[in-house]
Amino acid sequence: MSGWHKSSWSDTGGHCVEVREHQDAVDVRDTQNRNAGHLSFTAVEWAALVATAAR
Repeated sequence: MSGWHKSSWSDTGGHCVEVREHQDAVDVRDTQNRNAGHLSFTAVEWAALVATAAR
């Protein structure tokens, strides 16, 4: 599993999310509130989310 990294969609004003990709899923967490946990998406769910956000 790769480590957490800042999403390329995050801005430079401190409003960031971090992502972590692994075999069949993607985890997402708030950079400013890492201890709150993370959301997990399957690869299919993540692709649908990114496609919707891009529209």
